[in-house]
Amino acid sequence: MQHDAHAHDTHQAHDTHHAHGDAHGDATAGWGMAARATLHCLTGCAIGEVLGMVIGTALGWGTVPTMALAIALAFVFGYSLTLYAVLRAGVALGAAIGVALAADTLSITVMEIVDNGVLLVVPGAMDAHLADALFWGALAFAFAVAFVVTTPVNKWLIGRGKGHAVVHRYHGIR
Repeated sequence: MQHDAHAHDTHQAHDTHHAHGDAHGDATAGWGMAARATLHCLTGCAIGEVLGMVIGTALGWGTVPTMALAIALAFVFGYSLTLYAVLRAGVALGAAIGVALAADTLSITVMEIVDNGVLLVVPGAMDAHLADALFWGALAFAFAVAFVVTTPVNKWLIGRGKGHAVVHRYHGIR
């Protein structure tokens, strides 16, 4: 019974901490944490996106199927990086999938909308070949813009106990 009262008090303190963080920009929702979460997201997205663009370009596919493959692979690799980390923490597969979906869906979605939007507006980017500097330069530029746009989204999510804040609950579990 004593343990339950302590757990309840701890939970209330935790809730108070998060409420304070929401209103005043608590350090747990700082720009550094948001940037790290965005970099994590960008890593998975970049692996999938580059692989999809390389495959679509190498096969001579048009813009729509190449982008569809790149976006699908960005989600697969983005979720996979989080899934791997959460599984290593000892979380069961079903729960780990739920954590990955909760942690990454909005971040990956924003990142994909922005970086693919940038690629569509850079003249010639979608027609460039793998050997062209334009292909790689436009892709790098698109990722940089997506990082800048997605970081505030991740800061907002983390400040509300969502996004990568969900993953951080599993750090140190073994």
